[in-house]
Amino acid sequence: MSTAPLLLCQQRIDLFAAIDALRALDEAPVLADAVRTHLQGALAGGMDGVAATRLISLFNDRLTARVIDLTAYRHRLPQVAWCWLALGSEGRHEQTFVTDQDNGLLFHASSEQEAGALRELFLPFAQEANQRLADCGFALCLGKIMAGNPAWCLSLDEWREQFIEWVRRPEPEALLNASIFFDLRPLHGNLALGEQLRTLLLSLTTGTPAFQHLMAANALHAEAPLSFRGEVAVNGEGEVDLKKFGSRLFVDAARIFALTAGAPSVNTSERLHQAGKAVGLPDIEIASLDAAFSHILRLRLTQQIAAAAIGMTAGSGLKPAELNDMDQAILREALKQAKRLQQRLKLNYAL
Repeated sequence: MSTAPLLLCQQRIDLFAAIDALRALDEAPVLADAVRTHLQGALAGGMDGVAATRLISLFNDRLTARVIDLTAYRHRLPQVAWCWLALGSEGRHEQTFVTDQDNGLLFHASSEQEAGALRELFLPFAQEANQRLADCGFALCLGKIMAGNPAWCLSLDEWREQFIEWVRRPEPEALLNASIFFDLRPLHGNLALGEQLRTLLLSLTTGTPAFQHLMAANALHAEAPLSFRGEVAVNGEGEVDLKKFGSRLFVDAARIFALTAGAPSVNTSERLHQAGKAVGLPDIEIASLDAAFSHILRLRLTQQIAAAAIGMTAGSGLKPAELNDMDQAILREALKQAKRLQQRLKLNYAL
């Protein structure tokens, strides 16, 4: 019997232990590189996409939490409840090897004045944490959706008002923000405070059909890249963007279904299973959609691992012609599932 699985398991245990034992922030980038190298090697064997991105995210969560803790020790934080929020793909537990930061900070305050004072105390900590995470390979968000941005370092009441504004006045920017912020997951700190915000969010979206309709319409702006013959449609470089026109199609639809049905999960696979029946999807269709989503994630990860092996960073564009016959067929069928999912959105939300 091969000892490889046991060796991989022991390596993961050792890496988790090393993260927990980390005492110096300056040592975190080296450990982050070790984690990334281990995962690239371990996942090169072909683990399914959903499981692989969850494993990557679990390691990233553990390292992020440790970096936050060590950074917090360097600051005199106020004695109030606070929670670091993971957003976007990090919130969904769907991170790949090419990722940037999407996070926010939530804290308790009894008044608007107290919120302003507490924010000034939390911001230096959050800004350093963002930079320390960037040092570990989690790039700073170009859109500045990070806890160190005063706009996303808010009290519970301020977050509540922000969500109410987005849901009741779903302008284009609000819909764009919803695609990131409505995938929030409490990552570190007072998790109960974060769950309180999550519960509030679901209470807003389940009771607002107009918002659901506009979210669905917005999701349909990116269509499954298939020709009228059912072949994968590529751009002038012979590529298809497997993030924008692949995995995102499943992510967007599952989010809308979950926000409509009040399903608590933020992970796309779990959302499909939790909310699928509530929006009229039969079990066999849910299973097919889940498998298609996982295949696309696997193709993205395989591309990133291959690029890393030659010292490159992979983009989202993939050339189907370079895939083997089996993967070409899988990609084609996965995108057909995405198209069927979008047709379900059109039917359910009268689009």
